[in-house]
Amino acid sequence: MPQRAEALNLSVWNGTWGLSWGPRHRNTMTHLDSEVKEERLRDDLKFYFMSPCEKYRARHQIPWKLGLQILKIVMVTTQLVRFGLGNQLVVTFKEENIVSFKHLFLKGYSGVDEDDYSCSIYTEEDAYESIFFTINQYHRLKSISLAPLDYGENEEKRIGLKICKQYYKKGTTFSSNESLTIDSDVEIGCVHLDLQALLNGPEDWKQLPFFKLEFYRLLQVEISFHLKGIDLQAIQSHQLPDCYVFRNKITFDNKAHSGKIKIYFDSDANIEECRALNISGSIQKNTQYVLFFDASVIAICLASLILCTRSIVLALRLRKRLETFFLEKYKRRVCDADQWEFISGWYVLVIISDLMTIIGSILKMEITVKVLILTMQASLPKVLRFCACAGMIYLGYTFCGWIVLGPYHEKFENLILVSECLFSLVNGDDMFATFAQIQQKSILVWLFSRLYLYSFISLFIYMILSLFIALITDSYDTIKKYQQNGFPETDLQEFLKGCCIKEYEKDTITFQTQVGCQREGSDDDLMLIN
Repeated sequence: MPQRAEALNLSVWNGTWGLSWGPRHRNTMTHLDSEVKEERLRDDLKFYFMSPCEKYRARHQIPWKLGLQILKIVMVTTQLVRFGLGNQLVVTFKEENIVSFKHLFLKGYSGVDEDDYSCSIYTEEDAYESIFFTINQYHRLKSISLAPLDYGENEEKRIGLKICKQYYKKGTTFSSNESLTIDSDVEIGCVHLDLQALLNGPEDWKQLPFFKLEFYRLLQVEISFHLKGIDLQAIQSHQLPDCYVFRNKITFDNKAHSGKIKIYFDSDANIEECRALNISGSIQKNTQYVLFFDASVIAICLASLILCTRSIVLALRLRKRLETFFLEKYKRRVCDADQWEFISGWYVLVIISDLMTIIGSILKMEITVKVLILTMQASLPKVLRFCACAGMIYLGYTFCGWIVLGPYHEKFENLILVSECLFSLVNGDDMFATFAQIQQKSILVWLFSRLYLYSFISLFIYMILSLFIALITDSYDTIKKYQQNGFPETDLQEFLKGCCIKEYEKDTITFQTQVGCQREGSDDDLMLIN
């Protein structure tokens, strides 16, 4: 009876009879509740660390995120290839126009540049003829050019040629005593020849005092003019054509005064909005399809972004539950390495990738609108996984170089050339030439090219190749030792196996490594290459 009375107590609450359980039963219920809570936590943790296929076999949960990522990879790759091919057409169009301009405006151009300049002249007569040839060819442009070109306005909103010459302010030469007097101050004089002045004939403008050149103090003559063109080859790709403004500059460089004047031709092409563009056919419909595809890419990336963010939030909640459980039961916190197991680096990378893809797709839509990756047996899987990861990084650099640096570097004009160039850099070939050949038209592009090349060379030569070699050379010894001694298990792994985690004594020495909380007595002096 005492035991029964201890288990079952009668008490009175507010005049009514009630039933309350004894202390032993309450402890039993608390213990059962703790075990249920522990089992639920263990089940949730096991499920969280499962692969998508294991989750499907365990709970028949369809791996939506995996399917969405595969679909996103296919669509984004398709989008990149389409954009890269279009960008390649733009590069080809610009380069072919520059070659045609050199043939049109440079007298005696052979088709091959001399070093870093286009051609050179050696006599005063050649100098005058070359300058007058450029002016005359500009005047006859529409009747001699094979391309649909037109005259464009310069920065001063004027149509025509702007000719400037730089020369020392004063200078006298005396052939008798071989003396030369020069004032090193530089003067600049300019003249503008509009279409009306050119219509009057060369007899008028050739007689201008401006064209009386004193070569012993002449530094350079610069002829600049703007032309307008349209890229009609885009129509064959069912795209709206681009309109261009070519800012051309021809420089006769006499700064060396060596008897050789170097002629430089520089052309900077900018895409501008086509005015009054009226094209019939299936191009408008194709543009709508492209815009719909880009919008679909944005929607898929947005869904992926939301799902990955949700997974990280759920993982942080699950980590909080584990931390609370360890504090309540074991009176200690979870080690830092186990806490970081809940932060998936892939999810973080996917979120960053989705954000950049969404921004890039929006910018691409604006462009489109226009008016819109036994030793051999053991190491091979690791090597293949490593190669797959390194291949994805390599592919990313390839696409980035093709799209961003393609217009400014001949080695990045198409995807195959970019891949071959990067592979050469990995092997240490042609480094200086790759750095030196970037066009310095934009300081932003120049800085990006340096960051791009330095990061690629540092990453692949100093890190990825070293890790690849380490995988092969260290794999046998590492696997042999761990096969003999077993892999060290972390608190999280022991908990997932359902083992009782032993309490740590105050004088117990523990080792925490970057790959987990190492157990007492493990081979902490071994290196694990993973």
